Amino acid sequence: EKIINLILQEPDNFCALRTNNQGETMRKLALTDDILLKIEKPARYIGHEVNSVMKDKNAVDIRFAMCFPEVYEVGMSHLGIQILYDMFNRREDTWCERVYSPWIDLDKIMREKHIPLFALESQDPVKEFDFLGITLQFEMCYTNVLQVLDLSGIPLHSEDRTLEDPFVIGGGPCVYNTEPLAEFFDMFYIGEGEVVYDELLEAYKKWKRAGKSRKEFLEMAAEIEGIYVPSFYDVTYKEDGTIESFLPNNPHAKEKIKRVVAADMSQTTYPLKPVVPFIKVTQDRAVLEIQRGCIRGCRFCQAGMVYRPTRPRDINMLKETARAMLKNTGHEEITLSSLSSSDYNELEEIVTFLIDEFHTQGVNISLPSLRIDAFSLDVMSKVQDVRKSSLTFAPEAGTQRMRNVINKGLTEDDILNGAGQAFEGGWTKVKLYFMLGLPTETQEDMEGIAVLADKVARRYYEIPKDQRNGKCQITASSSFFVPKPFSPLQWATMQPMEEYIRRAGIVQEAFRNQLNRKSLRYNWHTAEVTVLEGVFARGDRKVGKVLEEAYRLGCIYDAWDEYFDYDKWLQAFENTGVDMDFYNLRKRELDEIFPWDFINCGVTKSFLIREWKNAMEGNVTPNCRAKCSGCGAASYGGGVCFEGKN
Repeated sequence: EKIINLILQEPDNFCALRTNNQGETMRKLALTDDILLKIEKPARYIGHEVNSVMKDKNAVDIRFAMCFPEVYEVGMSHLGIQILYDMFNRREDTWCERVYSPWIDLDKIMREKHIPLFALESQDPVKEFDFLGITLQFEMCYTNVLQVLDLSGIPLHSEDRTLEDPFVIGGGPCVYNTEPLAEFFDMFYIGEGEVVYDELLEAYKKWKRAGKSRKEFLEMAAEIEGIYVPSFYDVTYKEDGTIESFLPNNPHAKEKIKRVVAADMSQTTYPLKPVVPFIKVTQDRAVLEIQRGCIRGCRFCQAGMVYRPTRPRDINMLKETARAMLKNTGHEEITLSSLSSSDYNELEEIVTFLIDEFHTQGVNISLPSLRIDAFSLDVMSKVQDVRKSSLTFAPEAGTQRMRNVINKGLTEDDILNGAGQAFEGGWTKVKLYFMLGLPTETQEDMEGIAVLADKVARRYYEIPKDQRNGKCQITASSSFFVPKPFSPLQWATMQPMEEYIRRAGIVQEAFRNQLNRKSLRYNWHTAEVTVLEGVFARGDRKVGKVLEEAYRLGCIYDAWDEYFDYDKWLQAFENTGVDMDFYNLRKRELDEIFPWDFINCGVTKSFLIREWKNAMEGNVTPNCRAKCSGCGAASYGGGVCFEGKN
């Protein structure tokens, strides 16, 4: 709305986006003014934001289109894109530009008018670029990947591409099982982007000068550690549908792809001038990544395994980065990013610095992923309005037995003591996050979610009435557990959709029976999305045809409730003859070959099996700082594995 008003009120300023100070044409917007005035939030598509990088496309050797296959507001909130965008554009020979999925309204217009998908900075068609890099953040964004390829005019299948097409490379959390997307990508980057991208880009320049074939570049790429070229591997299946073999068919391809890791996070680049969006985005703030990885070892958590070992950033580097980002963006909020911020050794120092340096300047400080203890509450009371804000706990399970199964490392006393301290500090709103459908779950575990929420409310009402701030509000939310590759629970069996709904009903009924039910609220995740996420999280190459068929039937923006169409997905499974239950409901044996077993992510399969058995027995494994469990991540030679060692 703001940008439309700007266009209508000050058309000369809008036209300035098209010219430089001398009036010479800099670039032509890919969308005409009449289209921009017709669609929702046109600022999603015009580029030229503060700190966006403009280069002469004729003066660079490599043009890289970096895509987040979601709407602009979501994609602009992604730290990984900002890091790679900054890193690539520091190279004089490379121009990295951004691409996001067009929203539903523009998608329709682009198809009707045959407008190719374009990059924001130059407004040039994506098909003209050398690379299209796509971040794979969530399985339910996979149809948007096909939308991006389709609107770009790039053949969906890698085997159909020619030298006229960019190389399509995937990265991000979902590359730990790439197989459902294998036929749509030329290559995948397995690991952290700061490590071998420079080597890949140098190989591309060498290949381009030599004038070789498309296959020959893929062979060069396959020689680089961490790069996986799916067309260079053949999969055979047993009669029961499980994998019999997964072997290279090209001498340049390695049998095992080792995840690449930045051993010292303080030596990596970090964006000092992040791009500032024109419109409000999902996370409209400066983001300071304080460390990567997690010591906790929750058995359901893929990120806690694949980002091992835990590696902190240097405190002085963080201070200078915070100063630069806030100065260069004008953001009024800065957030600390980490899987578990409380485990950063210099947390008190960096938080104190941020408060002293910026809080008096009107900069809000956000501290997610904190354990709720006395220190955290003291800090949050300084940076939050406790009467308006809520605190978040993630018990994940309602009973101690189940928390031991998943190795949560959190007792009921921890939860109630933390909540009690929060209530005494003035907070009255608490959010509790749980999972339903965990392996070995019983009805007592399900009802325990409501019981624990009620105990938290009771803890509030133990405070003398004259010291309370009205009533408390406890909001409990449950998602349904999805087993993820490289987590110890990757062998777990899921449930039918109807069973998830039944279990949510049990929890809901238990909430109705609690003493403090008027102070309690309960909601749960969509079961239909859960079963699809399960298929694509652990699926093999055979489910790629389901994805393509669903896209053909009109599925995009499946992560958005208003556009998710489960009936179309069921039709896609029926049309392709793929059995959803094979991927979700059958028992997996410990010796089964998984579609992701060719990846060496540092954490060994023997460790994951050991943790799976510990889960079934309810045994707790200490965190990495308390005791090394020999997971295998020490092979990377850095981080928590070597703390205190010279």
